[in-house]
Amino acid sequence: MLRDLFSKKKKYATIPSEKAKQEVPEGLMTKCPKCRAIMYTKELKKNLMVCDSCGYHHRLTSYERIESLLDEQTFFEYDENMISEDPLSFPTYEEKSAIDREKTGLNEAIVTGEGKIKDIPTVIGVMDARFRMGSMGSVVGEKITRAIERAIEKDAPFILFSASGGARMQEGVLSLMQMAKTSAALQKLHDHGGLFISVMTHPTTGGVSASFASLGDYNLAEPGALIGFAGRRIIEQTIRQELPEDFQTAEFLLKHGQLDRVVPRHEMRDTIATILEIHQR
Repeated sequence: MLRDLFSKKKKYATIPSEKAKQEVPEGLMTKCPKCRAIMYTKELKKNLMVCDSCGYHHRLTSYERIESLLDEQTFFEYDENMISEDPLSFPTYEEKSAIDREKTGLNEAIVTGEGKIKDIPTVIGVMDARFRMGSMGSVVGEKITRAIERAIEKDAPFILFSASGGARMQEGVLSLMQMAKTSAALQKLHDHGGLFISVMTHPTTGGVSASFASLGDYNLAEPGALIGFAGRRIIEQTIRQELPEDFQTAEFLLKHGQLDRVVPRHEMRDTIATILEIHQR
């Protein structure tokens, strides 16, 4: 009898076979990195990739973001076939870029185009962190600049969603020059009297945060977004001080006057639409 009891316990402790594990399709479930809640990926996508348990904002792809913002069937994409070259012959750069193109279905780390938000025409750019961590190379800078120039031509507002690790090191100084080029284009938009709404998402760092992302007439951000130039550890080592726990978060920047508002994703379309209505000419 005692032997039977142990035998029963052993059955309950049996580890699932590899075949049983494989019966759960990959990508079916998603674990929240903040609260560790496990949810159906399908339901998470319906909720605009916002965790129902804690409100954590998972990343959106560029096209998911566009779909959540623009009126249906109004989006027209600009410069979709532009592809970065390898000006410095940087080792494995072309190979890794090709892998990212295949993996993401994008040719670069940003999608630009035009569409309508509640019937108001606008030009929009959305960076995608899946492609080279959203880094800013020559093509990213060029596409942003061309989108700004089209906003000027069309007398339309310009909206840009940033998600980037900063300047793309594989393109060296050519990447850094995009900071000046995009900023100069935004000055032209300003002189023209155009509206620029900058929305910083997780993460917005390096040369992107130090240039166009911080130059909006309205600077908005999603909750919990990491926003800053240098990394936390480097800053602490440089100034030899411990930084606040919420340092470089959207909420920290709002508290210190560097943002106009932190906007939850479900409120983003209505918030931007209200700003556009105020500034309609």
